[in-house]
Amino acid sequence: MSTTDSFPVKHVLSPTPPHCTDGAKVEIITSREVPLGGPRAMTVYRTLPQRQRSLIGAWCFVDHYGPDDVTATGGMDVAPHPHTGLQTVSWLFEGSITHHDSGDQHAVVLPGEVNLMTAGAGICHSEVSTQDTATLHGVQLWTVLPDADRHGPRRFDHHAPEPVLFDGGSALVFLGSLLGYDSPVPTFSPLVGAELRLDPGALLEVEVNPGFEHGLLVDTGEIDLEGVLVAPTELAYTGTGETVLRIRNHGHVPARMLFIGGEPFDEEIVMWWNFIGRDHSEIEQFRTEWQEQGERFGTTRGYIGKDPHGPTWLPAPTLPHAAIRPRRNPEPVARPDERI
Repeated sequence: MSTTDSFPVKHVLSPTPPHCTDGAKVEIITSREVPLGGPRAMTVYRTLPQRQRSLIGAWCFVDHYGPDDVTATGGMDVAPHPHTGLQTVSWLFEGSITHHDSGDQHAVVLPGEVNLMTAGAGICHSEVSTQDTATLHGVQLWTVLPDADRHGPRRFDHHAPEPVLFDGGSALVFLGSLLGYDSPVPTFSPLVGAELRLDPGALLEVEVNPGFEHGLLVDTGEIDLEGVLVAPTELAYTGTGETVLRIRNHGHVPARMLFIGGEPFDEEIVMWWNFIGRDHSEIEQFRTEWQEQGERFGTTRGYIGKDPHGPTWLPAPTLPHAAIRPRRNPEPVARPDERI
């Protein structure tokens, strides 16, 4: 998925050392609404990046959308657009999306199946909800690639995880290891990603890696994490040092969440529009190459937009006049009083 902001926020992150916490403190990151698409744009709820916190491990982007009535909004229609230095992680709850990229990968994204696209040095792709999709509902995430791997080749991975059943619910672990399940999908830094479902009144005490920081994005249900209420579309953050996290559904209907985490990312990065680099000059170069339709990004074949008169590719916004300068991401410690 592309970030289609007319004036995209710039993000520069500096390394921060790991820090152990004394107990599971919880920081709530609220979402902001962002339109995605054309005149009948569907709304996505963005929790990462924010000024409050821009990374959870290598996770650098979280858009939650739906349930979206495609007949009213037109659904998803994102023309070919570029990426550098990141992986896109597509996860659906309902509906389906066609994916085409310049690595000559063509797929239909389905609920419960992870599709992970590695941009490497550069890729472009398109995403369109299928004609038979009436309701579109899911999450789009990005992870940043370490410097040693960001100049590598394009690739595409798909995996349909087996359900993990536990007392009071189930999980689909699509990246990393959790609840005794190991995903075979390769990552370039230590990560975890899973869909969690909890029955009404159920409590899940999940063992976690103490070297990871974690985020819990609530889709549906009345959820608390370590006793702190987390509303739908909010992302609850916990820092490093935890070995067990307690998630409770205190409502009367089943709940669904997305659980992410990873080792704190210790490299300084620049994130602007759909590019991740290491300084302003790199971002400027990526933008120039995309505008000139350079070889770095290749060509996406197979895109058919919903509007026959719509764009065949997305041009990049104008760069800010001032050079993008570093902004420090907070230490991997939850700050309960920080809420935007």
